[in-house]
Amino acid sequence: MKKKSSHFDKFTKKKSNAAIKEQFKQEKRKFKKEREEYFDAKRSQRSEAGGQKENSKAGPVSPSSILRPPASGLMPLNKFIAHTGICARREAAEMVKKGLVKVNNELITEPGHKVSSKDEIRVNGKKVFLAKNLVYILLNKPKDYITTTDDPQNRKTVLDIIGRATRERVYPVGRLDRNTSGVLLFTNDGELAQKLTHPSNEVKKVYHVTLNKPLEKKDFDQILKGVTLEDGPAGVDVLAYADIKDRTQIGVEIHSGRNRIVRRIFEHLGYDVKNLDRVIFAGLTKKNVERGKWRFLSEKEVRDLKHFSKGK
Repeated sequence: MKKKSSHFDKFTKKKSNAAIKEQFKQEKRKFKKEREEYFDAKRSQRSEAGGQKENSKAGPVSPSSILRPPASGLMPLNKFIAHTGICARREAAEMVKKGLVKVNNELITEPGHKVSSKDEIRVNGKKVFLAKNLVYILLNKPKDYITTTDDPQNRKTVLDIIGRATRERVYPVGRLDRNTSGVLLFTNDGELAQKLTHPSNEVKKVYHVTLNKPLEKKDFDQILKGVTLEDGPAGVDVLAYADIKDRTQIGVEIHSGRNRIVRRIFEHLGYDVKNLDRVIFAGLTKKNVERGKWRFLSEKEVRDLKHFSKGK
């Protein structure tokens, strides 16, 4: 019997079951080898250090945790802060400009100020350190959770779901509003977070949209042509009916990171978005991850994210 195709096949490359199984086997063997090498390196380090105790706050060993050696050279202050896992590089630059950062007890307001691991860096009075382990987590976000690391109103946050996944301090890459579900990435890799959120890189996102009424052909064409919102022109890269028999189900590919952009495009034309689900972000999908569940990225996924081409 012919296998039923997915509504979103046009947004992703197809792979045979055999290819997927073989890829999984190869990655599993690679993970095992890298795990053994990791422990060999740790044993060697302990031996050379004369049996010193290992830092009790080290993060978990997982296929997606990569040991970062101490930085021996100089780097921009905002990059250093991003590599501590506090926030992304762009946000770190804003913190420096606002006078929230001190280097060796001296207030620094220039994000490009060069520092090293030997300097004492304090953010809001708290001393920060370079992250030893880089962690990458994919969450299939459910509704009614806000994308923030802390909420003064004590609402449910995405960290309530992945809080026990790692001892490292991770943060979400980009945002999904409270009523939007789907793929959400967490990491303490500030450099990667900066890359994935910078507008110039045009990172692809695909959404499954459910409207309150069928999308009319004239509005379909208008969205492809582009609409003008209160903050300027807005367009999509790809638009398709997810189910030709149900024109309330729409697939949207977009690279813009503007706030609530997908919802606002449809609302501008008189439609209410009943459900919005992000099915793809930078090539990552929620396949095999149930709503409200999470998983670590594979090494291959991390490499793909770090070496993706513009718009990939």
